[in-house]
Amino acid sequence: MGFGGGLKAAMLMSSSLSHVRPITCASSSRLVSHPHDLVKWVTREGGFVHRAVKIAQLDSGGLGLGLVAKEEIPIGSELIVLPQHLPLHFTSFHQDSNDDENSLLLQLSSHVPDELWAMKLGLKLLRERAKLGSFWWPYISNLPETYTLPIFFPGEDIKNLQYAPVLHQVNKRCRFLLDFEKQVKRTLVGVTPDKHPFGGQEVDASSLGWAMSAVSSRAFKLHGNKNANGMNFDIPMMLPLIDMCNHSFDPNARIVQEQETGSTNMRVVAEKVIKEDDPLLLCYGCLNNDLFLLDYGFVIQSNPYDCIELRYDGALLEAASTAAGVSSPNFSTPAPWQELILSQLNLSGEAPDLKVSLGGEEIIEGRLLAALRVLLASDKETVQKYDLNTLQSLDAEAPLGVANDIAVFRTLIALCVVALGHFPTKLMDDESLLKQGASGSTELAIQFRIQKKSIIIDVMKNLARKVKLLSSNETVTAEG
Repeated sequence: MGFGGGLKAAMLMSSSLSHVRPITCASSSRLVSHPHDLVKWVTREGGFVHRAVKIAQLDSGGLGLGLVAKEEIPIGSELIVLPQHLPLHFTSFHQDSNDDENSLLLQLSSHVPDELWAMKLGLKLLRERAKLGSFWWPYISNLPETYTLPIFFPGEDIKNLQYAPVLHQVNKRCRFLLDFEKQVKRTLVGVTPDKHPFGGQEVDASSLGWAMSAVSSRAFKLHGNKNANGMNFDIPMMLPLIDMCNHSFDPNARIVQEQETGSTNMRVVAEKVIKEDDPLLLCYGCLNNDLFLLDYGFVIQSNPYDCIELRYDGALLEAASTAAGVSSPNFSTPAPWQELILSQLNLSGEAPDLKVSLGGEEIIEGRLLAALRVLLASDKETVQKYDLNTLQSLDAEAPLGVANDIAVFRTLIALCVVALGHFPTKLMDDESLLKQGASGSTELAIQFRIQKKSIIIDVMKNLARKVKLLSSNETVTAEG
């Protein structure tokens, strides 16, 4: 579901109020044609930027603007330092803040579910974007006018993702934005411009989507103030200039929170020597491509943390085992002792978690592996010799016997074939479409589903190697 073909980043709003800046999009890649000099603003406000760090257009992969080294930077060098008043977070209110506006923002934020945390900070961002003379305008003026997140995809390209868990999340976020637009309008009915958090301007789903995307794609969750127990809690913060560092699983820089007397500075330090013309890279986290696409608007090729989400279903597993030539009635009707172990794995019982995954660091999620080992075992006493950790480990050498693991892996291979069959296009077709010159959101959608299919194929190859190795060992043992 999109908004008439996906959310549009532009808004048409009244600009007659002298104390507000219209929440509209300019004709450049950033919000305004001539944004403020971000480096000068950071240094003027007491921050530090290494002399070799510059903002530049990055050519590879449509990355847009980023930070680049003008000359070689030694390891351990401070690259950027932000004093505590520069990061933008929901509780950071400048001295010219209006208590009524703050109260209304808090009221609106109470309607945002925790999983969409970016919208809470997005409300603050929209408020500062609308306000003339905002302390953070030099930063906000450098933000992109549009984002490549799926909520902005045309309807056809949302379908082109071909992956149900992400389609569900896109639809969920779109529905939330439409509903939240109505909630915002209800809350702000009759509020006078001087007390209105957005200066009297109408805020719709498109502007809310822009703000949520700006935050999700740029904010970092870092330590905030300590709670009553003396523990730090993480809060999302937008870090001017620092958030122009792009992502890598092999970063050349890292963020350090520096606690000083009465203040907290944010520092970016070089983790290794950064060569001339190299981009500054941070690790956004060990995330799968679902989160990279939904929150950041890009896809990582050969992402080691990417996986395929499946639903644990006895009937589906029984069909897969039959296709693999493995006979067992236990998938649909497990024995009581097997049912007990499934409950311990939280795959059965009153409130089971039936989401399981293939790929990623585990290759096969441990709960799924243990369940298959148990359901394809006939000897209760043998199973009870092993703890759940062993049964969930792919590194454990056939704990219930070689024949059991061969049957498990063949069933999983058949399950992969079923999962591949749920995609309406084949991998070769997708690769051909990319070669023909797909662009924009279509290209991103195709890249995403290619990576998902590649995970399944890699898992199948991995399991096939294990079956071959186990079969040869079984033959050697039999001959011995």
